[in-house]
Amino acid sequence: MTGLIQILGVVFGTLLIVVGIAESFFIRDQRLHRLFLVDPDDVETVRLWTFNLGFYNVIWGIGAIVGALMLAGPESAEGRTLLLFTSVAHVILGITLFISERRLWGSALAEAVLPLIITVLLLV
Repeated sequence: MTGLIQILGVVFGTLLIVVGIAESFFIRDQRLHRLFLVDPDDVETVRLWTFNLGFYNVIWGIGAIVGALMLAGPESAEGRTLLLFTSVAHVILGITLFISERRLWGSALAEAVLPLIITVLLLV
């Protein structure tokens, strides 16, 4: 079971890093405006926020990957704690995203479902 959790944790972390890079460095790409619900006229206004938000996601992603990799080592309890914290946080963030902007329901699911699976697997 640990191997599955590690794979899911690395996938989860990688997805967060990819989204973070998109938010930080590619917000001006018009193909992403629909994904992030950004009006082209507002890109420069939100750029600072998305830049910082992107780095939050990159850091969360690194935490998920490090926690997943630590599960197989001598610090497995610490890795489990780190991955569990990251996963639970993103379940809550996904719910918050859905509540705050229902049009982003797909993004909310993407943010919450995989970490929910990881959370359940870590707790059973």
